[in-house]
Amino acid sequence: METEELKQKIYEIVEKSKVKKKLKEKDVIAAASEETGLDKDTVKKALREMIDVGKLMYSYSGGASSIEIPSEEYLKEKGLL
Repeated sequence: METEELKQKIYEIVEKSKVKKKLKEKDVIAAASEETGLDKDTVKKALREMIDVGKLMYSYSGGASSIEIPSEEYLKEKGLL
């Protein structure tokens, strides 16, 4: 599987869950690894690349972190748009 395909799969997992609940990093990695059959280190690397470029972001609430799709406002604030 190509890296871009993996990143698309990760994005879809986060997007599907945003209505129900916020996913922790380990949940995203486990789900993507299970769906793609790739090892967790490969998935983690792709996830980190997505966070580095602003495709996804860490969110902190109630002492716990989760992975979310950033808002347009956030991306403008960070200079990514």
